[in-house]
Amino acid sequence: MKENSSLKIFFDTPANDWNEALPIGNGRLGAMIYGTIKKEILQLNEDSIWSGGPMERENPDAKQYLPRIRELLLKGEVKEAERLATFALTATPPSQGHYEPLGYLYIDFDINEDKVEKYSRELDLERAVAKVNFELNGIVFKREYFASYPDNVIVGRFECKKEKGISFSAVLRREKGKYVDRCGRIGDDTIFIEVFNGGANGLSFCGMVKALTPDGRVFSIGETLFVEDASEVILLISSATTYRTSDYFEHTLNTLQKAAQKGFAKLYEDHIADYTSLFRRVEFYIDTEDQDKLDLPTPERLSRLKECETDLGLIPLYFQFGRYLLISSSRPGSLPANLQGIWNKDMLPPWDSKYTININTQMNYWPAEVCNLSECHLPLFDLIEKMKERGRKTAEKMYGCREFCAHHNTDIWGDTAPQDVYLPATHWPMGAAWLCLHIWDHYEYTGDVEFLKSHYETMKEAAIFLLDYMVEDHNGYLVTCPSLSPENKYILPNGDVCSLTYAPTMDIQIITALFSRIIKASEVLNMDFDFAQQLKETLKRLPPIKIGKHGQIQEWIEDYEEAEPGHRHISHLFGLYPESQITKEKTPQLFEAAKKTLERRLSFGSGHTGWSRAWIVCFWTRLKDGEKAYQNILELLRKSTLSNLFDNHPPFQIDGNFGATAGIAEMLLQSYDEIIEILPALPSDWKSGYIKGLKARGGHIIDIEWENRKLKKVKIKFGFRQDVNVKYKDKIVRIEGKSGEEKIIKGEEFNL
Repeated sequence: MKENSSLKIFFDTPANDWNEALPIGNGRLGAMIYGTIKKEILQLNEDSIWSGGPMERENPDAKQYLPRIRELLLKGEVKEAERLATFALTATPPSQGHYEPLGYLYIDFDINEDKVEKYSRELDLERAVAKVNFELNGIVFKREYFASYPDNVIVGRFECKKEKGISFSAVLRREKGKYVDRCGRIGDDTIFIEVFNGGANGLSFCGMVKALTPDGRVFSIGETLFVEDASEVILLISSATTYRTSDYFEHTLNTLQKAAQKGFAKLYEDHIADYTSLFRRVEFYIDTEDQDKLDLPTPERLSRLKECETDLGLIPLYFQFGRYLLISSSRPGSLPANLQGIWNKDMLPPWDSKYTININTQMNYWPAEVCNLSECHLPLFDLIEKMKERGRKTAEKMYGCREFCAHHNTDIWGDTAPQDVYLPATHWPMGAAWLCLHIWDHYEYTGDVEFLKSHYETMKEAAIFLLDYMVEDHNGYLVTCPSLSPENKYILPNGDVCSLTYAPTMDIQIITALFSRIIKASEVLNMDFDFAQQLKETLKRLPPIKIGKHGQIQEWIEDYEEAEPGHRHISHLFGLYPESQITKEKTPQLFEAAKKTLERRLSFGSGHTGWSRAWIVCFWTRLKDGEKAYQNILELLRKSTLSNLFDNHPPFQIDGNFGATAGIAEMLLQSYDEIIEILPALPSDWKSGYIKGLKARGGHIIDIEWENRKLKKVKIKFGFRQDVNVKYKDKIVRIEGKSGEEKIIKGEEFNL
């Protein structure tokens, strides 16, 4: 088996625009590297630069009109219910703040770019280093960039083999030269920008750049930094906001000074040690005869893929890029990855580049556990805890319910009131409940009982809200009312197109998942059995999941016609993935109905957005259809992937990267219902290969090798649970072991 170590995104030209730039990040700081020759551009982000501040947005009239809205929905007078909800259940004001860029660093080199030769630009995923190389008059110029998590700086190093060969000026700017309150220099070697958002709630922040050179001259004039006649230059970039510290300016300056004292070699060494401790946990290789394509520029490889050429080497590259992005945008102490991770160039970005919690934020974290990056999951839990305080006010003021809820968006202040005035999305109170499922997932992969204990009350509070929020319908079922199926619409028999409803299928599945996890958590923690019993009794009163007239999983409480049969959201298959409520073994009829649901959606054009296609990949993996999972990965790469491998909604939205990475992992390893399944959705084109370091529930580390489409061997390093049931094809083998013990099972032991 031939080794493939080519984990690089490669270009032979500078970026023409932001969508071709290369992303680096350390969770808090991010940069897009253009690699332009004469005027280099670094677009910069800091994760806590947001507009506005925390707001009280709960509609004071919601509680008064809620009973009437419920009455109208239960009577089938949906349009009147929607009209009233638009006024009474919409937040005041209706929108949260949005994520903003730090700005741009423009570096203007004294170079005649017309004579440049042998240009290359790459992102090395194994080291998290972006590189730009070229020759000018036979002289080699090198630039490299990385974002250091240990030192909270972005580092750039420029080298030239010619003495006094590097001279440039550099300036920090925000969009169109606006949105800056103060800028200038600090001594000779540092420039800054500063923004005062003012008021009690607004954030203030700064960005700074410091230059170091062993042999050149560094000085500043006004807001511009100059370097002259150097053979090597180090740039250090950092930023801070009042979100974390009131003395953000001094904090940033001290950060740069400490990094400067360390020197480049130590900064690089610590960055590599930190990053590789996460990234190198997982190795993935598919044997391919297309070795010649590994050295092609990435845009050309994507272009050839669109012409239906094969390029199996793109699959591990794309998978590992997803892991790279999660490490780069979500680290302990940072904010969670938002709709664009941390990489956003716009003052008013698409969908505000915040946290959309009716699928997108959750999808960002689907690969965290199975791809052995549990630490990267932690920022999400910090945000959930922050949401509780706001969510309690939303629950009480709007619905008269105890504990906490959230709708389909939140921000860095944990805002939980309804977002926007958009009937297909706004009035959906299930965001907190879905997020809380990640708490149990983290426990199931890590066995961290203290973590589970510290977050148990959060899950419980989300459940108590639902106990209060649900009402009895005319069939005696407990139902969420009002709610909707994100972000879809249905058609009533009279032709009305509606969104608002009660007990959509996704709600039933989320409630089932949350209540079931709390019941399990009470057993693990040996506590709160009375509450667990209450949840067990409530689960019996939920409506069943139904099969509709097309043989599909019914999306709503009634078998309505869909206004958009090819809609991008396929929320009623939540129970198939990320949940495992629908399986061939437990629910064979629903399993077949899920397949028909997916086929029907695709026949009408679903998957036209990147993240939706990624979710479809995950669905096919749970349906154990590797061929269709792989075909949808190819469609994602052909139609919804930018030349730098960013997911394209369009525009760029990072959840498609993360969802597809999780889907690829699920093709090779699935673990639920106390079974670890090996190669459950292996496509025929992936004839031979291996993956090492994936994580299964129970904390087990799994290495898998296959040859000629058959399992060669699987190695298990046991986690916190002893003994495992390992399934390959239709055979289950019981393997006994203790924590930390390693065992190898050969393929022939499955007797297939």
